[in-house]
Order: sequence, then structure tokens, then C-alpha cells
Amino acid sequence: MSYPILYRSTETEFDHNGFGILGDCVSCEVTEEANGIFELAMQYPMDGIHFEDIGERCIIKAKPDQFREPQLFRIYAISKPMSGIVTVLAEHISYDLSGIPVQPFSAESVIVALTGLKNNAVVDCPFEFWTDKSTSGKFSVPTPASIRSRLGGVAGSILDVYGGEYEFDNYTVKLYNNRGMNRGVSIRYGKNLTDIQQDQNCSNVATGIYPYWVSPENGELVELSEKIINAPGTYNFVKIRTVDFSQSFEEKPTEEQLRKTTENYIKNNNIGVPKVSMTISFAQLEQTEEYKNLPPVVKREE
Repeated sequence: MSYPILYRSTETEFDHNGFGILGDCVSCEVTEEANGIFELAMQYPMDGIHFEDIGERCIIKAKPDQFREPQLFRIYAISKPMSGIVTVLAEHISYDLSGIPVQPFSAESVIVALTGLKNNAVVDCPFEFWTDKSTSGKFSVPTPASIRSRLGGVAGSILDVYGGEYEFDNYTVKLYNNRGMNRGVSIRYGKNLTDIQQDQNCSNVATGIYPYWVSPENGELVELSEKIINAPGTYNFVKIRTVDFSQSFEEKPTEEQLRKTTENYIKNNNIGVPKVSMTISFAQLEQTEEYKNLPPVVKREE
């Protein structure tokens, strides 16, 4: 069993045990969503070893799953104790990019855009950026912004312009065409599948986008003659999201340019698709006596 390891907040080398191994943790769970949150939640007893060293902004190293290398998580909250147990919440170290600003620049391809984030950082940026994509397209940072915000989640971000799937691997940000690989393992009902639960959330679903651009100099407004571009599909309700694309253009866009940008935004963000999560429990057969000689899984080669 691999236990989490605690480091001081200013640590930069992680090939040692830092403050020490948190061997008394009650539980330690990592949640990662595709192009979304990447967080750790740990329950720890107040009388546990190294408890007195656990503090906000300290770093925890823990394995997110059985296949990947241990990842670094920075503590951002510690709950009040209940029955002598505290809950420690930590974000993946890549969230440090929220505190690294980038100055305005523009790029014509995804490779140049990712390189530009580091080259145009106005403070030291310890992160590296990698991609297997070669997509072309106009990307710009028109006003100072955090690097994290330009990766995804907003109009005109790298994810919005070029698409793809991120993997945050400690201090390396990787943007894949498609993340994941066939590891030759299948989960089957009646064999190694033990439980499955599906949750669906439609709170963020939109049936269309009302896009616009507004000039920062004189307030001139550009919008579409049809006003709204609908998401693909059929809905029994209407929920339109207004999106400001002002930062997606350095100059006043034409109506066609605004329309194309909106269509890409709808496609890349799947605005009309409910968020679905599945919790699957299965037996890891290679850890059982019957399958103990199963060869180890081969890691992705890069």
C-alpha cells in the first residue's frame, strides 16, 4: 500500500520523504475529471504521526491511481476536527498556474500557444507544456491573465480554440488529441465488475449561445443577425447562455468570425450535453491469487 507523503510549502525537490509519510491517514481519495477538477481529500487523526506539520499550502504527494506516478497536491483547507479526525483538502499542483500571470501575446498554432504561455509569464514559471497536437488556429491573450485561465474553461482559451484533453502530470501540462490508451483490460459483469452507479447533472446544460463582442474603447457592439446559435439536439426547454467573446479578438470581428468562434465554442464545450459521472467498482484481478502471474500493465510511451 502506498501512503501519502507530506512536504513543506516551499519544497521543490520530491525525491525524499519531506516531513514524513502520513501512515496514519484514515482515507485518501483523489478525484479527477476530464479537463476539470483534480483534487485530493484526506482524513487524518489529530494524534497521527506528523499531524502537527500539516498546514495550509503544504504539499502532499500521493498516487491518483494504480497506473500513474505519484502527483503533488497543495493543501488549501483543513476542517475543524470531528471525533478527532480532520479532513484535508488539496488541489493538484497545477493550480499554482492560477497565480502565474501571462502578458498579452498571440499565436497561430497550439504548439506556439502553449510555448507562449511559459515564455510570456511575468514571474518565474516552473511548469513545462507538451502536446501531441499540431492544430492551427488563432489564439490570443489580449489582456493580462493567469496561465490557468488561458488553458481552458473560458471563451478563447487554448481548449476552446484547439480542443483536446489535458493531463496534469505534476509540473508538466500535457494536451492530448485523445487522452488514455487501451491497456488490454476489460471490466465484465459477472466477472470483475462489483458495482456501478451513474449520476447525471444537467445544471450547466445550455440549449444555445447568444454571443457578442464589445469594444473596450467605445462600447461598440457586434452580435449575430440571428442572435442565437442553438446547440445540436432536441430539447423540451430553452436555456440560452450569453457569452462575451471580446477577448477572443484583437480587433472588431466580422459577424461570420463571431459565428464561427461560437460554433467552435459549442462543439468544444458540449454545452447541450448533461454532465455524466459513473462510479465503477471492480476487482483488480492481478492482485488475487488466481491472477497473481498476470503481467504488469505497460505504460504510455511519449
